[in-house]
Amino acid sequence: MTSAAGDRTDGRAARWAGQRERRRVEFVDAALRAIAEHGPEVSTGHIAEAAGVARTQLYKHFADATDLHQAIAERAVRQVNAELEPLLQLEGTPMEMITGTIGTHTTWLSEHRHLYQYLSRHSRTGGPGAIADVKTTIARHLTALFEDYLGGFGMNQAVAEPIAFGLVGLVESSTVQWLDSDRGLTHEQFTTLLARWVWCLLDDTLRQGGVELDPGLPLAKP
Repeated sequence: MTSAAGDRTDGRAARWAGQRERRRVEFVDAALRAIAEHGPEVSTGHIAEAAGVARTQLYKHFADATDLHQAIAERAVRQVNAELEPLLQLEGTPMEMITGTIGTHTTWLSEHRHLYQYLSRHSRTGGPGAIADVKTTIARHLTALFEDYLGGFGMNQAVAEPIAFGLVGLVESSTVQWLDSDRGLTHEQFTTLLARWVWCLLDDTLRQGGVELDPGLPLAKP
């Protein structure tokens, strides 16, 4: 094969790869719209309809249903990362930071309720562990934040990870239950309640290290 012919072949391959990736992004966009409309039991037919194509067209760009589920899960994790990026730049009092963090998380779960249920459903049926990925993403953000403050206080930073993962588990399970409950707690009331619980756990951890903080006083960056 001549150099010119090889260049043309490589060029076509690159264009096809780029087009395929763009179409995958478009189909994931359509999948998110379909999930929002039809709920966690959305079918590939619903997704194809939202994309304006025949269902067979989906599988020209995804190996199978699992590949499509994985692409949706990866998009969800990127969304969470974008939502949580400001958490590493928190300022104010401990209670303000806690309330802001919980507010961000509970708002995301509330606004993406069907997506979260969809990810949970496919995690349980052997699909990608997207729910674990989402929770791990949040916990890693909090671990980095806690490590900074614990280091500044001269405390053992090793406790940052278990407390971060424990708090994420508490907030996530409580929020899922709150979303499914009809007991009348508003988002503000629920966030305030969770913030108090989280502060109690953090306060106990700090006191074990000889640090006492007033949750209502501004906390300097470490």
